Amino acid sequence: MRRPLLIAVPILILATGCGRYEDFTLPAPVGAPTGTAFSAEAFAWPVLGRGATGEWDGVDTLNPAIVMRGGTYYNFYSGFDGKTWHTGLATSADGLEWTRRGKVLSPKPETWEGDYIAANGTALLSGGMFLYWYQAGGRRPSIGFATSADGTHWTREPLPVLQPGPRGSWDERGVADPCVIWKKDAFYMYYLGQDRAGRQRLGVARSTGGKRWEKLRSNPVMELGPEGAFDENGLGEPAVWTEYGWYWMLYTGRDRAENRRLGLARSRDGVHWHRASDKAVFEGGQSWNSKVVCDPSVLVDGGIVRVWFGGGDAASPDEHLNGQIGLAILRPVGANLSK
Repeated sequence: MRRPLLIAVPILILATGCGRYEDFTLPAPVGAPTGTAFSAEAFAWPVLGRGATGEWDGVDTLNPAIVMRGGTYYNFYSGFDGKTWHTGLATSADGLEWTRRGKVLSPKPETWEGDYIAANGTALLSGGMFLYWYQAGGRRPSIGFATSADGTHWTREPLPVLQPGPRGSWDERGVADPCVIWKKDAFYMYYLGQDRAGRQRLGVARSTGGKRWEKLRSNPVMELGPEGAFDENGLGEPAVWTEYGWYWMLYTGRDRAENRRLGLARSRDGVHWHRASDKAVFEGGQSWNSKVVCDPSVLVDGGIVRVWFGGGDAASPDEHLNGQIGLAILRPVGANLSK
């Protein structure tokens, strides 16, 4: 989902504040780094298709955000009805067969959120509570925060918790696509920022409570790919995890024709990232995801990385992709990476 932005963890209660800037790195991943690469294998069919015609998710069903609680998978996904993006919930016992539970979050036009989007989010579980950071706002999108005990009824912060940067900054025109992880004693949010030239790149911010964030002073942490690359026209929708002594990041790359594929990068400190390959690690191989593979959400079990993703058969920067949600497996292979 990419509208051009121009046109068990403690919950700490902190006041929402203006953006701050700091120098930091993430805690070192557990274990010695090993030379591991991944190969991708996807199920041929979508695991969650579009809703019925006229439903809130009947035009596009995208952006899965997967959380496991009590043996059940919770999928806080984004649905588009042709006018507005909402967040909905689907649940599953195995991650393959999903039951829709309905729309759970919609934008509030009378607030900073506007009337276009309250979706495109990331979810974590903390002490039995769901934490959800999501994109909202109008011409300069920001990131909001909500909590829920059941995944259906949500309490939102009244103001955005991460806002665009100052004039001339790399994220001056909007922030979007949050991915939040917890490491040791802090949350870390990877997110998309857009500058006045329309460049969409990736940065990181840190928070102890999930509400007040400090941005990395040296952002962005991932730049556009070179001319002709699959990610030359924009980066977005990061998904970050740790394994084999590394931080890994799947991200969406856009080419000049607005085809989208997933790239893979790795880092030892969560700040300095190196692409694992100049090529996409995964692109659509079926008719339903032939033009777009995006929106990764990752769960790791025994070294096997399961990736739920959005897919579509129409190359578009934002919506009307005929979007559906698929599942892929990243399996470790013994190739040695150069960096």
